[in-house]
Parts: sequence; structure tokens; C-alpha cells
Amino acid sequence: MRASEVRRAVSAAMSIASSLDLTADDAIILNDSNKLTLRLLPCDVLARVAPVAQQVAQFEVELAQRLAEAGCPVAALEPRVEPRVHDRDGFVVTLWTYYEPVAPQEIPPADYAGGLARLHAGMREVDVPAQHFTERVEQAQQLVANRDRTPALVDADRELLGDTLRRLRRVIGERGGAEQLLHGEPHPGNVLTTKNGLLFIDLETCCRGPVEFDLAHAPEEVGEHYPGVDQDLLRECRILVLAMITTWRWDRDDQLPDGRRLGTEWLGQIRAALDRNGLDTHG
Repeated sequence: MRASEVRRAVSAAMSIASSLDLTADDAIILNDSNKLTLRLLPCDVLARVAPVAQQVAQFEVELAQRLAEAGCPVAALEPRVEPRVHDRDGFVVTLWTYYEPVAPQEIPPADYAGGLARLHAGMREVDVPAQHFTERVEQAQQLVANRDRTPALVDADRELLGDTLRRLRRVIGERGGAEQLLHGEPHPGNVLTTKNGLLFIDLETCCRGPVEFDLAHAPEEVGEHYPGVDQDLLRECRILVLAMITTWRWDRDDQLPDGRRLGTEWLGQIRAALDRNGLDTHG
């Protein structure tokens, strides 16, 4: 979130919490990207704040409730207040349970795979409208094609990303494997280690597709412990996801700290992965 917005976003979250009789005298910023994640004290509530124009908060709140009812390992909404989206000063705010981190922070691959498998099992029982993962790929393709939005991307790298996204989107789609509701981005930053076990957060990226698309966001060792994985499909999904997140780093509006350096590093990883797996993106 832009620095000019942070103070207003924090103020909006604290004001909403206070209006709900949750004492919020202080706010600790836990994460700052496209949205702001705050720990409000002393009420000990997690607040997620996003500009009104950039959010799907209502979808996330409703999905979190449905998944919790289905027994999925997801973070819970704050139980002391009504589960809904709050709107103030151009921001939307949702309030969640704060979970004290449990050491060690690094999640054993078998535990990670088990938690993701439980999440997927619960998601198969939930019927909600969600975009297909290929729609997110298409968004990345449009960004690559838009030179105004990605002005720093040189032609060779633009061609690499565009060809990789197009080719792998087609190849994965032609496999015709089983698809279901997915988290969308279950990377380590969206997994909490708590005294109640692993919990998944940030459900706004939920989509439909093969489970391998979700596994592609997790550390490589996790895929070795997940039951019934198509390893060829997983390798393709890993390169596809890498191309997508690399594309986002070249967006002129990207707010990820050190994002441009990561984008450059990941371009090298894409080339290496394509060579290693013998994939020709020009077909």
C-alpha cells in the first residue's frame, strides 16, 4: 500500500474496531502489500485493510465462513463481532482472529501437504462461484502485452513471459485432469503455524483448477508428500506460476518490496526451468 495511504488505512481500522467496542489503542503492521494487515491492541484482533477499488472482501468473508463450517483449516473471523465487511474513508476492513505464531516457523513438508490436502477435501464440499485459474493467467498475459503497464520489461523478457504463459496455459488445459475449488496462492506467506495446527489465510485468490496449480505455490518438497500428484503437471504448473508472479513484479504499480530485483531473478529461473524440462514455449 502506498505510504500516503497507510496512515489513513490504520486510522480506518482502529476507528471501526472502536465503534464495535473492541479497544484499539495501537496498531502493529504485520504485512504491507496490496492490502494492509494489522494487529490491533489491546483487543488483539487482526484487521485486513484494502482500498475499496482493489478488494473482494465480501467474497473472502463468505468463503471463510463456508470453509470453516466444512471443517477446513482456515483462519477464523473475529468471533466478538458480526462477520461482515466494514467500509470507512475509502477503505474496506475485515476483522479476523489473531493467532500467536508458534515456533518453528518452517513447516515440515509432510505437514504442509497434509494441511493442504485437508483444505482441498473441504473445498470439494463447498459450492461457490469462482474464476478459473486460466482467467488469472489471462490477466498476466494482458499485463505482458501492455507496454504502458510494464514499461521496464525489455523485448526479450516480454517475449519469454508471453510465450511461456500462452504455451503452458494451453498445455495444462489440454491435459483435461480433475479440477476443483482451490486456494489460489497457498504459498508459505499464506500459511500460519498455530497451536491449533496449520491454518490457511488470504482466500481472495480462490479459483478453480487442478490441485497441482495450488501445489505449485508451495515449496517443492511439499509435492512429494501430497497424495496422487501428477508430477509432470506439477512441473508445468510451477513454471506457469513462476511466469505469472514474475509478470506482476514488472507491473509499474507493483508494491512488493524489492519486487523488481525478484522479477529479474525469476526471469533467470524461468529460463533455467524451461531448459531443464525441455519445454519449448514457441510451439
